[in-house]
Amino acid sequence: MLDLPIPPTREAGFNIVPAKKLTGRVAGLYLAAADHFETAAVDGLTLGFDGIPGDFHRGPTRRSGSREPWYPRGTEMRNERQLSIVAPDELTLVAERMGLAEVRPEWIGANILLDGIPHLSMLPSGTLLFFKGGVTVKVDAQNGPCRYAGKQVAMRAGMADEEAGSLLFPKAAKRLRGLVAWVEKPGTLTIDEEVSARVPEQWIYRPA
Repeated sequence: MLDLPIPPTREAGFNIVPAKKLTGRVAGLYLAAADHFETAAVDGLTLGFDGIPGDFHRGPTRRSGSREPWYPRGTEMRNERQLSIVAPDELTLVAERMGLAEVRPEWIGANILLDGIPHLSMLPSGTLLFFKGGVTVKVDAQNGPCRYAGKQVAMRAGMADEEAGSLLFPKAAKRLRGLVAWVEKPGTLTIDEEVSARVPEQWIYRPA
């Protein structure tokens, strides 16, 4: 009989966290219909395998930027950033940290506002979001806040010093900027739609 290796255990230095399911709802939907990342509120979104038709971040591929220093800038690569997902409680906290009355999802290019899932930005890569209407979205990673979005926030919020606002946003929004994701199963999203988040089993990889 073939001898299989013993799975890693806590004793071997691995702490395995079981998979779990969370439930939330769609509190807002947004589309970047112009040649700019800022979005505008809509009543529904139709998603295809390329993302949202007509959206700024649509497409099966994208060009690499500062987030991918391992490629020459402008290298064509898989588009894992078709969708931007944020949470209302996290945006409220970002606004408080910046001394603002609000930070709206549209200002930072969000497509989906999800309510009811605690610590949304901390959902791990591989989390599946099953929307009641039939759409499935797969989380790629946290969306790192940048000065570009920060400048838009500063401008829309009417900050006196837009440059200072653009520098403050990456600090204030760290691990609160939401998630980027891609479409695994197409369909249509609607406001107030229920969503089930399937968080995969997790572990910290600590090779000997």
